[in-house]
Amino acid sequence: MNTRIRITATAEGQERVLTDDALSFLLELHDAFECQRQQQLQDRRKRRAAFADGDVPRFLEATERIRRDDSWRVAPPAPGLEDRRVEITGPIERKMTINALNSGAKVWLADCEDASSPLWRNVIASQVNLQDAIREQIEFTSPEGKEYRVTATETPTIVVRPRGWHLDEHRIIVDGKPMSGSLVDFGLHVFHNAEELIARGSGPYFYLPKIENHLEARLWNDVFVMAQQLLVLPQGTIRATVLIETITAAFEMEEILYELREHSSGLNAGRWDYLFSMIKAFRLRGPEFVLPDRAQLTMTAPFMRAYTEQLVRACHRRGAHAIGGMAAFVPSAKDPEATERALSAVASDKSREAGDGFDGSWVAHPGLVATCREAFDAVLGDEPNQLGRSREDVPVDGDALIDLSTTPGEITESGLRSNIEIGIRYMEAWLRGHGAVAIHSLMEDAATAEISRSQVWQWIYNESATSDGRTITRERCLGVVDELDRGFERAEGNRFREAIALFREIALEETYPAFLTLAGTERYLAEGVERSATGPMPVQTDASAPVTQTTSREADEQEREAA
Repeated sequence: MNTRIRITATAEGQERVLTDDALSFLLELHDAFECQRQQQLQDRRKRRAAFADGDVPRFLEATERIRRDDSWRVAPPAPGLEDRRVEITGPIERKMTINALNSGAKVWLADCEDASSPLWRNVIASQVNLQDAIREQIEFTSPEGKEYRVTATETPTIVVRPRGWHLDEHRIIVDGKPMSGSLVDFGLHVFHNAEELIARGSGPYFYLPKIENHLEARLWNDVFVMAQQLLVLPQGTIRATVLIETITAAFEMEEILYELREHSSGLNAGRWDYLFSMIKAFRLRGPEFVLPDRAQLTMTAPFMRAYTEQLVRACHRRGAHAIGGMAAFVPSAKDPEATERALSAVASDKSREAGDGFDGSWVAHPGLVATCREAFDAVLGDEPNQLGRSREDVPVDGDALIDLSTTPGEITESGLRSNIEIGIRYMEAWLRGHGAVAIHSLMEDAATAEISRSQVWQWIYNESATSDGRTITRERCLGVVDELDRGFERAEGNRFREAIALFREIALEETYPAFLTLAGTERYLAEGVERSATGPMPVQTDASAPVTQTTSREADEQEREAA
């Protein structure tokens, strides 16, 4: 191993993943792009400060020529990405990988980001599971003896979502500093699997999260070009779909497509992170930017309609796929009536997206694949997509994108309590290694937890009131935390003490951390140790080691199995 690189943790399967050649490849990417990554992160901080001072995002004058030029298009759809009417997402856990491959979806988003907790064992296991899944060698036997195998005759195309530019990989140290989590996830997958994927008629495909502007997309494009050169792959072999999940990216959708055009597979309406981005960007700007309960923030809100319709317009104008947002419901065999209501809501949501021109959409559970497929089948028929459907009828309207004041709804006591409970329960599971968590029949991930804690912070800062007229204060929220704390089920190995401490830090203190995952990783998961509220705790490094579940988590898992 190169002496410049230091690995600070161990996990089962690590020798398969962190080979000397793979680490040399990562090092070349690091040396070429780390300075640019740091510059982009510094620019992000400057933009956040500008928003706090009263600035608003706007369409860029400097790139107007790109938007006005009707001649350019992105590359045609890559093999395996022509038809994307149903995409299933989830962490790259072994059992969930098999379930996703058997789901009947067209695409599986193998998630190293918001649906994955960045414990070292998860980082390594994700890469091991990808290698095995791609080579059709993946099996799993549960502790209870239940066997899982891929039985589908047609499996989804695999698209990997690496971590965002802002996240470091603290267990891989180069010259004393952590490597980019983005480059680690991307680099290990493309190094080990690109040739195998191409040989099987697909390719190394990616979803790019948390991009804030076209310069960050340009950085990814430069990474792709260099990786293809180093691995002797034809330029354009790597493809990427960009999640439009920040308000600044919504003003640069065509520019993002332009920067990646040789490698572009389209844009996705990352609805939950987009809501988080709106709250984060305007949290200091007064009551007109305060949104109601998270449960009331539907895709029919005017600013969300503007965002999704302008996304379809931008994509189809450039020959790129437009992929719709996540359906987060979890079907429950124990409550058929609730499941029926959930399926009806999903069907309505997906029918709206198909009618708006989207080429496909996301679900978080295999039980929703058929509902999503039926909605898109009704519009697409035998066609693989709607790329031929222009949405030039949609106005390009920057004011509509940031018009939060017309959003219907109110802040309620139950909405406040729900945000606090979800934030704590999610982070407790996240600290134990679970990035996708079923809570009250909804699949929660880092994005939805970000909305929950950010709304609480914004409501306190703006002295918002619930519908009963009571002001939301830090003291009131602490009272809710204490009440919930007394009611949480505590199985052996639970992390509620640390989760509550982390929630108080990221939601109830004056300082607002930009990302809960950033704060949580640096506080508890960096450099091979999990830090508790009172001191460091050893990391579970064995990928096969059992993780103790809380009672509610066990119930949710059982519901998912039954569904």
